[in-house]
Amino acid sequence: MFTGIIENLGRVTNLKSDQDNLHVTIESSLAPELKIDQSVAHNGVCLTVVHIKENTYTVTAIQETLNKTNLASLQLGDIVNLERAMLLGDRLDGHIVQGHVDQTATCIDIKETAGSWLFTFEYNKDLNNITIEKGSITVNGTSLTVVNSKRSQFSVAIIPYTYEHTNFKYFKIGDAVNLEFDVLGKYVKRLMEFDIK
Repeated sequence: MFTGIIENLGRVTNLKSDQDNLHVTIESSLAPELKIDQSVAHNGVCLTVVHIKENTYTVTAIQETLNKTNLASLQLGDIVNLERAMLLGDRLDGHIVQGHVDQTATCIDIKETAGSWLFTFEYNKDLNNITIEKGSITVNGTSLTVVNSKRSQFSVAIIPYTYEHTNFKYFKIGDAVNLEFDVLGKYVKRLMEFDIK
């Protein structure tokens, strides 16, 4: 379980394909604090630490993960958002995040406003995920509030702190991002699909 509050940024230092799996090595100041078998969210994707060496660690993404996220497009030197699993009893400063990406979206607009940035994303509506105005959304693992909610688009406002401490500062129009929709909203949507009498 995660909160969507990014702890650190990591840099991809090695990518190794192994059959259908991708082993990703990340350089981060978090590495010395990690343990083998620990869960860490990478751009919002929960992955298990399988190897640690000094200031780097390695995680493995299976084909299902690569198909549903932007991890398959990682390149050496890319910067990823990192968050360790929350501790029981910690404050929930973001929202309930599972680390299970629902789908990807494309960044279609970036506007710098007076002291913040407005990012707009478009996603495939055929997968039946929805946003609501002022609802929660996770973009590349970052807990955010939806503005301008539409059927296949939404925007988020990014304050300077978030911009500087996440990989939002590297986004360009056309970039793919990972989305995790609000878990409570997903359960409500699923219940509404049943013919309840």
